[in-house]
Amino acid sequence: MVKKTAPNVMARVAEIFEDSGMSLDELGRKMGYPANSARKSAWQFIHRTRDPRLSMLYRFAQAIKVDIKNLL
Repeated sequence: MVKKTAPNVMARVAEIFEDSGMSLDELGRKMGYPANSARKSAWQFIHRTRDPRLSMLYRFAQAIKVDIKNLL
């Protein structure tokens, strides 16, 4: 079994987000961020996270409606 590194996981997160057609604001709200910071928080998660916590990947997967296995 090949273990994916965090940068590969985050590349997959970005790819899945782009394919979703969802806005950053919508993603952020669905991930549980307050409306006034949803867009910025989602952007930071996708573009600045280097070593994501499993809980954050789970929140992303739920928000975007994909199985978390697709990220790992």
